[in-house]
Amino acid sequence: MPSHLKRYQTEGHYHFITFSCYRRLPYLDSDRARILFEEALEKLRRRHGFFLFGYVLMPEHMHLLLGEPKLHSLATTLSVLKGETSKLLKGDRPQFWQTRYYDFNVFTQDKFVEKIEYIHSNPVTRGLADKPEDWPWSSSRHWSTGEPGRIEIESHWTWTRRERASTPPIAIQPR
Repeated sequence: MPSHLKRYQTEGHYHFITFSCYRRLPYLDSDRARILFEEALEKLRRRHGFFLFGYVLMPEHMHLLLGEPKLHSLATTLSVLKGETSKLLKGDRPQFWQTRYYDFNVFTQDKFVEKIEYIHSNPVTRGLADKPEDWPWSSSRHWSTGEPGRIEIESHWTWTRRERASTPPIAIQPR
């Protein structure tokens, strides 16, 4: 990759992120590895204060669609995510993740929808699932049913639940 790469990560945009396991080896090809990754991602989402709109874990890579973190830079957040998950999952391997990551700024609603659909169709394209919502290692089931998973996904479902929780019940006054 070019050393003069310019990233735009402090503009308040959403970001489509991809990173791969070292040498694209299938290090995420077990339920245990994927569960540990999801748990680490959720803890980091809370600690760094970012919205996660979509994700998929594939055997040798992963995709995220997220907002910029409130408490740290996106680059720092991704570095922490890769570092923490590497410590959990590396074992005796020389390296768990490729050094770099791909970052695409998402400016429009059309591009947002395109990236969510791409993320969710990844397991189907690869023959790992018949339908996107059948792959348990993505946000697809949440987007289609509202079902919560290990990771809080920012969607109309979550927004509605938050609004209901924060709205006090209407007091009915007797006549």
